[in-house]
Amino acid sequence: MIFTIAGKELKALFASPLAWVVLTVTQILVGYVFLRRLDDFLQLAPQLTRMASPPGATELVAAPSFGTAAGVLLFAVPILAMRLIAEERRNQTMVLLVSAPVSMTEIVLGKFAGLFAFLLAIVALTALMPLSLAAGTRLDYGLLAGLAAGLALLAASFAAVSLFVSCLTVHPVAAAIGAFSALLGMMLAGEAAGEGLRARGWAVAASLAQVLSPAKNFEPFGKGLLDTYAIACSLLLTAFFLALAIRQLDAQRLRG
Repeated sequence: MIFTIAGKELKALFASPLAWVVLTVTQILVGYVFLRRLDDFLQLAPQLTRMASPPGATELVAAPSFGTAAGVLLFAVPILAMRLIAEERRNQTMVLLVSAPVSMTEIVLGKFAGLFAFLLAIVALTALMPLSLAAGTRLDYGLLAGLAAGLALLAASFAAVSLFVSCLTVHPVAAAIGAFSALLGMMLAGEAAGEGLRARGWAVAASLAQVLSPAKNFEPFGKGLLDTYAIACSLLLTAFFLALAIRQLDAQRLRG
């Protein structure tokens, strides 16, 4: 049933003009940064050849492109996720979904999976840009895979938080604004808390604060590091907000 709900959500996204606008704007912004960094890389190529171990196209072109995609997703995911639950409740179709022989867990996971599949398309399109350079230059495929994995984990975190916020209101626009505010607040608060705790010598507490900062979890991937702790933090953050969404919908069903 999870895959049925996921397929329905994915079809709804691809049938939505708003989703296509978000996808188009995302690719335009990422493509612009990619071409700018590619132009800079080509201009620096003569100087790079004189270096002992020069950075390649993956470090100078692909990594900034993925960083831009991560920033764009901060705005894009709340817009894409705002209708998942809020619009169902506003249109009063949530009653039909809840009355079906499916659990709240299946509903939440199905909607999350549908949105995440759409976001994976954005990750794939972002990865295709540097892959188009494979015939003309050497690429660090390990770094490229790490960047794609990091962006996918970041998208999953954003999607889980946005889905939970969508459960709190019947107004999709309010859900989008709330999700963006929550994500931005989490990143700022997580970064500030981590620095403050680290300055006081509380390294363990500072590490735990990283769970609340999705962008902080993406940073190691941008540097070519496969940080298992960052992966664990991303997965924990995603699972936590999915659990909150399930709990919220269960509470709403009990209240009627």
